[in-house]
Amino acid sequence: MEWILISGYGLALLIISIFSLGQLNLTLHYFRSRKEEKNTDLDAKDLPFITIQLPVYNEYYVVDRLIDSVSAFDYPKELFEVQVLDDSDDETVERIASKVASLQSDGLQIEHIRRPERVGFKAGALKYGTEIAKGEFIAIFDADFLPKQEFLKDTIKFFDNPKVGMVQTRWGHINKDYSLITKMQAFGLDAHFTVEQKGRYVAGSFISFNGTAGVWRKECIKDAGGWQSDTLTEDLDLSYRAQLKGWQFKYMEDVVSPAELPIIMSAVKSQQYRWNKGAAETAKKNMGKVIKAELPFRKKLHAVMHLLNSSVFVFLLIAATLSIPMLYLKEANPELKLVFDLGSVFIIGFIAMAVFYWASSKRIEPGNTWKYYLVNFPLFLTFSMGLALHNAIAVLEGYFGMKSPFIRTPKFNVLKSGDSWGGNKYVMPKITIATILEGLLCIYFIFGIGSGVILGDFGLVLFHLMLALGFGGVFFLSVKPLQNA
Repeated sequence: MEWILISGYGLALLIISIFSLGQLNLTLHYFRSRKEEKNTDLDAKDLPFITIQLPVYNEYYVVDRLIDSVSAFDYPKELFEVQVLDDSDDETVERIASKVASLQSDGLQIEHIRRPERVGFKAGALKYGTEIAKGEFIAIFDADFLPKQEFLKDTIKFFDNPKVGMVQTRWGHINKDYSLITKMQAFGLDAHFTVEQKGRYVAGSFISFNGTAGVWRKECIKDAGGWQSDTLTEDLDLSYRAQLKGWQFKYMEDVVSPAELPIIMSAVKSQQYRWNKGAAETAKKNMGKVIKAELPFRKKLHAVMHLLNSSVFVFLLIAATLSIPMLYLKEANPELKLVFDLGSVFIIGFIAMAVFYWASSKRIEPGNTWKYYLVNFPLFLTFSMGLALHNAIAVLEGYFGMKSPFIRTPKFNVLKSGDSWGGNKYVMPKITIATILEGLLCIYFIFGIGSGVILGDFGLVLFHLMLALGFGGVFFLSVKPLQNA
């Protein structure tokens, strides 16, 4: 039994380290090229017709500003149409109808599209809209986005190459400084949208459409098999099917599309659940195709690690929970000291992640990098550790084929500190079994801190402190909204 525990702990650390080294590899590619691609602007007579799709479901608080943003695009009105793909079943329907009627009277080509049946959730709505879209190209925006006026002109010019099937832009954050929760989300997302996405792009590896703030060539969508709803991340799924078909994707780091971040823990969790479970489902669906595809080994390896990336939460949870028994095994078996000391080699993984997030911080805060990084990096690691249980459950559900509906992330139209979200009708806080377990894990890792002190083994005290704070913080922020319910 001792060796089973030691082997499980070592294997978990090894896999985490491998994933971390993969991120370091992307960082090196990112450093290789920070020059944004420049294409000449299209002549006005060459501008194509574009369909803009806005998949919406019960977005009463933010739908007006979304429609206003896309209707103000700096693009000839006769050359784009707007599809409001509305699956709502509340007052959002009337709100959209009024807004659409007003814009139609102003000459905008905009339609309020209601499906007969809400089948396939967001993927189903996009599929329905694509079948009747007039545009050769399709831009997609979720309800929490506020795209800039020049978005279409900044992206459409990169389709001059007929092999380009999709252009993705970087997400910005309109409420980054609202709270600690939004700051931590922004820190993590910024790393994805700088080092990770650009690193993969520079390396010539597969990248993903992030579900919004991107433009597709309609021919590419159809050639890849169209939107499919058998995973919770229809965007990642279609991205892989398209690139396996030979389509090229472009990532534009310097084109920023602002959006609102979730401001309460239940909203963060619903988003994280969908992303991590959907990623596991997509890996299960497409992994075999990637392995069998005629791709260069490096590109195939990057793709496999990309698809499996969400699995790191499972191994983080395993390593964390086994780390306390390891303290006692080490104390009881001094002859195994060398084996346990060899575990320190996995500090390489931590260093790799530190470099990865430092590179992102340098890009996001070039004039204040070290202060920004030293404050936010340890907080972000702690925050991520606290979500390990929640995200691990999502990943395992995805791999074991446990189906669940597409749960929307509630939006608030809350932008600055002091703005109130009280009374939001989409927020229904509740205590789940997972939330209770998070509270218990906080206590467990406090015990781990005490164990390290008592045994005089301080090597894992900092790790256990971050885990205790992470799980304790996530538990507290999960139950706090109950007082506003």
